[in-house]
Amino acid sequence: MDSNIPGSRIKNLRLQNNITQMKLAKYLNISNTTLSQYELGTRRPDYEILKNIAEYFNVSTDYLLGITDSMEKEPPAKRPGEFCYTFDLSGLPEQVIEQISEYIEFIKQKYSKQEKQDKPEKDG
Repeated sequence: MDSNIPGSRIKNLRLQNNITQMKLAKYLNISNTTLSQYELGTRRPDYEILKNIAEYFNVSTDYLLGITDSMEKEPPAKRPGEFCYTFDLSGLPEQVIEQISEYIEFIKQKYSKQEKQDKPEKDG
């Protein structure tokens, strides 16, 4: 088994996306030498760097760690009867994403209150 799965996956993703070590290192706020060490397996990225690499390439940290061979991000686990939706918000300003999130919370609270009002009270 390859003991440098994270490093080889980082390098492969970087090459597949035509990203230079310098560009990725700059994005991660690390030195080019540090990134090279990750790719060679002489150094391991910490969890924050690993998370940032996964976000940059839109893959899961499980993929980078070799836990799965699927590059696809898994949707968050849901409880029975619960739905999970994903939306592509890339390209939107952070402020707009925050407003969308706040609106979703507002709608959830609104319908949560409505459901409570619609339920018949139990006789005690």
